[in-house]
Parts: sequence; C-alpha cells; structure tokens
Amino acid sequence: MLVGWAECFLVGRADLDETIARLRAYADAGADCLYAPGIHTREQIAAVVAAVAPKPVNLLIGFASGMTVQAAAELGVRRISVGGALARSAWAGFMRAAKLIAEQGRFDEFAQAAPGRELDAMFRADAAARE
Repeated sequence: MLVGWAECFLVGRADLDETIARLRAYADAGADCLYAPGIHTREQIAAVVAAVAPKPVNLLIGFASGMTVQAAAELGVRRISVGGALARSAWAGFMRAAKLIAEQGRFDEFAQAAPGRELDAMFRADAAARE
C-alpha cells in the first residue's frame, strides 16, 4: 500500500489548502491512502476527506482527544494511526511505578498492571486469528 503524506501541519505550515493540494497530487500519482498528520478539528478532517474522495484517509490520533473511532468514521476516515501514543502510555505507567519504588519503596502501581494470563490469552487469540 502506498500512502501519500502531507506533513504541512507537522512542520509549521498549518495551511489546509496546501495540505489538500498535496494530498490530491499524491492521489493523482497513484497513492492508495492519504495522510495529513496534524489535522485534528472536525472541520479539517471533513474537508480533507471530501477533497480526496473516494481515496481513503488515515487520521493520526496520538494525543488525548474527544475524537472516537466512531466519530472519525462518521467524518469519513477509513484508517486511524496512533503513532507512538501506545508506547508513551506504557512508558508513563513504567515511570509511575519506578518513581513510586524509588521514592517511597512501594509497589502499589503494580495493581494497575495487566495480568500475565490476560496478556497471554490476547496474544494467543491474535496469533490464532492470523493463521
């Protein structure tokens, strides 16, 4: 899959018209999916989706957001990326637990840890679904 990226919003050029022009050029050049990381308002998302239709649009949601999967789908988004947000969330838990141990000698944060059996079951189910 060839994804056309217009990173205008990530590099300080928050110009929706330029972003759309770039995405259309990628679509015309054969991109299968279009991606404008950094757009985040409903108006921006809807404008991009409408401008490049029927090509699918990928949306980056890598921050705390009121946007839901359903709301993004209702705007016409077909793919969602989370960037490094899942890893940053995991690191935040690690840092809270390590800080509690280092500063207070306590292990309370482990109560939030995912049980090993649950993790194993999730990975087994995923592996089985891929066979």
